[in-house]
Amino acid sequence: MRATWKGAISFGLVNIPVELYPATVSESRSAAHQVHEKDGGRIRYRRICELDGEEVPYAEIAKAYESSDGRQVVLTDEDMAELPLPSKKVVDVLAFVDEADIDPLVLSKPYYLGPAGPTGTKPYVLIREALAGQGRAAVTKITLSTRESLALVRAQGDVLTLQTMLWPDELRAPRGIAPTENVTIRPQELKMAASLMDTLSEDFDLADVHDDYQRALDALVEAKASGAHPDEAAGGTATAGNVVDLMSALTASVEAATKGRPAPTKRTTPKATTGGDSKKKSTAARPRRKTG
Repeated sequence: MRATWKGAISFGLVNIPVELYPATVSESRSAAHQVHEKDGGRIRYRRICELDGEEVPYAEIAKAYESSDGRQVVLTDEDMAELPLPSKKVVDVLAFVDEADIDPLVLSKPYYLGPAGPTGTKPYVLIREALAGQGRAAVTKITLSTRESLALVRAQGDVLTLQTMLWPDELRAPRGIAPTENVTIRPQELKMAASLMDTLSEDFDLADVHDDYQRALDALVEAKASGAHPDEAAGGTATAGNVVDLMSALTASVEAATKGRPAPTKRTTPKATTGGDSKKKSTAARPRRKTG
């Protein structure tokens, strides 16, 4: 995996040399492009000036920003280079917080952080173990390309992860979304909803979940490329039952979920030994679900 950024995690007088690696891939996704339907030729767009109608070479294209009074201001590369970016080569730690205090809505693109060279290994492992041991994360600033961003650094397994965050003014408040009608929830409905959640609760692994649409799209592309007639998708689309009563819907859902689960395996109790030791019941620790 190739690093896309090199710098250091900095807090207090501590500097930990690190490298940043993208944690997501996009090559596996089928990307559509526009073509001329008649002959399959790719559609190309030209950069045309709206004032003189002439095509503009890329070298003559500048970046412009709009001022508060609506005027257009052109900024050169030299102007942009003079902007202060103290986090250009530094993951600047602003604060350490409890992981549970971070709103998942503010989290954006994920990256992996790795130590940059042998000298960075020990401090890297130290901060990783300290964060994991206390259940904390570091709120930081980092500059990627020319854009400064908030980011959250956390321990995840054997590595540190960095996830960019939205700035506070980039997140909308949910005004006008919550229902305003007076709704009465009966205790039986609440109990049945909890029962349904209990029935559907299990150890969840994202690796078991697949993008069915992407798989179907890939199969369709390959089928049409080879001239074959694509098979109809098996199973069809699930439709909601015609149940208007909430309690009936919950009850039916619990029954359906219960029937669809395998019967629990009967456990056999080992015979007691004659050594006089008391029986000890061992329970496997359930992995803690991580948010974000």
